[in-house]
Formats: sequence, structure tokens, C-alpha cells
Amino acid sequence: MHHHGYVWTGPKERFDNEALRRPPHPDPPPAPLSDQDVQAERLLKRYREAVAEFPTADLPPLETAYWLIKPRSLVRGTWEEAKEAASWLAERLAEYTPRFASQTDRDPARLAHLVNAAAERLHSGADVSYGFYLERPSYLSLAVVTCSPNRSHPQLACRIA
Repeated sequence: MHHHGYVWTGPKERFDNEALRRPPHPDPPPAPLSDQDVQAERLLKRYREAVAEFPTADLPPLETAYWLIKPRSLVRGTWEEAKEAASWLAERLAEYTPRFASQTDRDPARLAHLVNAAAERLHSGADVSYGFYLERPSYLSLAVVTCSPNRSHPQLACRIA
């Protein structure tokens, strides 16, 4: 078992675009019945866009395990030990803490608790995903995904060893 780390920061409104953060349904919508079936054509077009865009979009997926199908270039670190992955998470939290919009999110005791909880979850084979509002209308997403196999989605192959 090993772990991969991911970081995303950007405009909160982009993060809120769930269509690009949700994997497309495995079954496409039905084909339009005629050339006049504009709604069905629009739905099919959007489905095809989602199939093409979801795997390559840098946005955090709604389900953490789906980071595994994203480009390798988005991986910010790989660790064999849960403790090492949790340390990386602690470093990212320390890096971004001054930009947290909420004073509560900056509390050192709370951050230490998040890191300890992450270490336990990762050690058990689970994934970890944290999100924070930053100054301005920005958002920070931190995730560590467990591989070989992923517990919540074992069908998602780990493409990076």
C-alpha cells in the first residue's frame, strides 16, 4: 500500500462546478430520436464533454479516490508510509494556514488533530480529503489517496507506483 498527495487552490466558484468534479455515469443518455430532439442532443453533447473533461480536469473530484484517474502531473508526492503522507499534509497545512479565511481553521490544536486523524485514516487504508476557504473567494483542497488497491474504489487502478 502507498499514498499519493494532491493540492488544488483556485476560485471557489470553479470548485463549485460539480459537473467537472463528478465522474460521468457509465451509461450514456439515449440518442436523440430525431434531428428536432434538441434537448436529447444537448444532453448527449454534455455527456460526451464530461467523459472527455473529467479525467483531465485539475479540479478535485467529489469522491477522493477518483484522483487516481487524473493526470500523473497532479500528484504532489508519493509515500509508502501513512506517517510520511500525514507529515506532507501537515507541511501543506502550515504553508497555507496564514491564508485561511477562518480564524478557527488556523487553530494549531485543530490542525494537529486533523493531521493525527489523517495518519490514522491513511494507516487503515482510507483516503483523506480536507478543504479550506482562503482569503478572497479562493478555496484549498488537500487530498491523500491510498493505492494498491483503493479501499472505496478498488476498480480504480493506481497508475503511479
